[in-house]
Amino acid sequence: MIRRLLSSVALVAGAIALAAAAPAGPAAGLPAAGTPAPDFALTTNEGKQTSLKDYRGKWVVLYFYPKDFTSGCTLEAHNFQRDLAKYEQTGAVILGVSVDSADSHKGFCAKEGLNFTLLSDPDAKVTAAYGSAMEYKGSKLAARNTFIIDPEGKIAKVYTQVDPAGHSDEVLAALAGLQKH
Repeated sequence: MIRRLLSSVALVAGAIALAAAAPAGPAAGLPAAGTPAPDFALTTNEGKQTSLKDYRGKWVVLYFYPKDFTSGCTLEAHNFQRDLAKYEQTGAVILGVSVDSADSHKGFCAKEGLNFTLLSDPDAKVTAAYGSAMEYKGSKLAARNTFIIDPEGKIAKVYTQVDPAGHSDEVLAALAGLQKH
């Protein structure tokens, strides 16, 4: 148990270090603001298939994160959960994506009381399409990046290497500004 915990801590610490060193912007393969968001079909924490097209007509906060049950990812998820009613008032949905399995997501949601959808991308294809894939010790993980997608399916704003502590507040403020236009 302790070995697994230490291994997880080392994995996350390395992922954070790699994310900080990862290039950002179009050169890193990130879709740019104003371009169509790459479509996807992934399995949810409830074991159902969903695609970006299912959310057409709504604002989507698509956030990528390295790993379920780790401190930074848990903090980020808790803050999105804390602000969930505010997102709903703006007509936005939150979708979290990592390479963890749908079963891992189900357990993470249950343990942490999360009431928004997490998507499983075990082969990291969607993560890569959003320029958010990274490797750590031979494992693929998602970098901590967020994309606000408008109701027409276009990228409205891109965040890279986000700080999980204040990120939800930052996204809510951006949504308010974007929805005024």
